[in-house]
Amino acid sequence: MPDSFEPKPALNNATKLGLQAGSLGLVYSTLQNALGQHSAGAAGVFTRTGGTITFFAAMGAAFAFTEATVANLRQTEDPLNGAAGACAAGFLAGIRARSLPVAIGGCAFLGTTVGIFDRVGAFTGTGEKILSDEQRNKFLKRPLDLSPPSQSS
Repeated sequence: MPDSFEPKPALNNATKLGLQAGSLGLVYSTLQNALGQHSAGAAGVFTRTGGTITFFAAMGAAFAFTEATVANLRQTEDPLNGAAGACAAGFLAGIRARSLPVAIGGCAFLGTTVGIFDRVGAFTGTGEKILSDEQRNKFLKRPLDLSPPSQSS
């Protein structure tokens, strides 16, 4: 862990991730529109299933903003920041479903999942190595030598 904490730009991160997630929402909305039976045509991406785009963008922005804000307040970079961001996104999903139990469950599930993934380094790749390179090489099998045997004369 670094000794000095560098503050994160919360609004900048929220904007970037919100736009990226909104783009993913556009793809999902397009698929929903293409696979559905309706008479709205191509405009249905925005008129019928356009709420999906804004929902994805809102979840991405909520995650990034909460993660950066928690990191800045605590002045640490650890898995709890990601867990708090995921909790906010999961809570937002439950609010969309208009159910407080679903919101709390989404918060708990996503927060726990992202917190664990951040802890083991699966999302960012910055987690601590469990095995050193030497231990990993010792554990892994040696590749087979498939070259033909040399013939001596």
